[in-house]
Amino acid sequence: MDIYLFRDLARLNNTGNFSQAADQSNLSQSAFSRRIRSLESWIGVTLVDRSRQPVRLTTAGLQILEAGQQALERIEQERSQILEAQSLPDKYVVTFGAQHSIGWRFYPTWLQGFEETYGPILSRLRADDLPNCLRDLKNGDVDFVIAYESHHVRYSEQGTGSPESNPDKSGSLVIGYDSLIPVSKPQSDGNPLFSFSADKIEMPFLRFGEDAPIARHLEPLFKGAGLSARLRIVYENSMAGALRIRARDGMGVAWLPKSLVAPDMKAGILVQTGAPEWEVPLEIRLFRHKPNSNRVTRSIWSFLESQRSQPLKPGA
Repeated sequence: MDIYLFRDLARLNNTGNFSQAADQSNLSQSAFSRRIRSLESWIGVTLVDRSRQPVRLTTAGLQILEAGQQALERIEQERSQILEAQSLPDKYVVTFGAQHSIGWRFYPTWLQGFEETYGPILSRLRADDLPNCLRDLKNGDVDFVIAYESHHVRYSEQGTGSPESNPDKSGSLVIGYDSLIPVSKPQSDGNPLFSFSADKIEMPFLRFGEDAPIARHLEPLFKGAGLSARLRIVYENSMAGALRIRARDGMGVAWLPKSLVAPDMKAGILVQTGAPEWEVPLEIRLFRHKPNSNRVTRSIWSFLESQRSQPLKPGA
């Protein structure tokens, strides 16, 4: 059977007229009518009610049209993927988009671990603000985006998180864990230069800019613990690296990714301050935009799905 007969049946259903449907198929009306009858002969029932104008499909006609269109879509999708697999260069460069704070330390460590188990890949990193990363993902300019999520901020759930919610229609994968912790330059005795031990002392605060997506993970903590009134903003920047430098210089307290400041804490350049419960747990998730995937990125995604039980932890 000619599978494209279902396209003819769809045109007839849309137009309700044999002549118009034949024109859309670039066929004479008689040739088009023979094609519809050949489909009816193969099915074994009448698919078109010709007793009225415009003509309409019978219940059986509508049923087989839906099944035929689904089959056509699947066949064409598989054909496209087969052709893509044959033509895709072996040297395809996988592009990751990531927030600056992730790209600084987590990404190279994660990529090394990934390649040790999956195998070498050609890749590049595009570090940018998260809204730009999610826009590039949707436009097909990057293959994957790596971003923070927390209990209060979800980009992988429809209707929550941000205007760029649900960047991946197929969900996302956890590839690591991190946390935001309050850090300060230490005193000579190793204790924090800025300590919250005295309730009424106002702390100099190194803040993420209000437009920085990472700041949104901290808002519930500040409200719930009543910290906003105790923090006096002395410096603001959307870049975690810039806040890290000011914290190391002793300008104030900053909540920074543990993976970013782990080397500083190990070297005694920074120490954690505040209460232990002021640490904000983060998931590090990998997003894709499925319509823009290809053979290489689908293979990477499938492999990572099978490795879900082994995400990286902060400081790893």
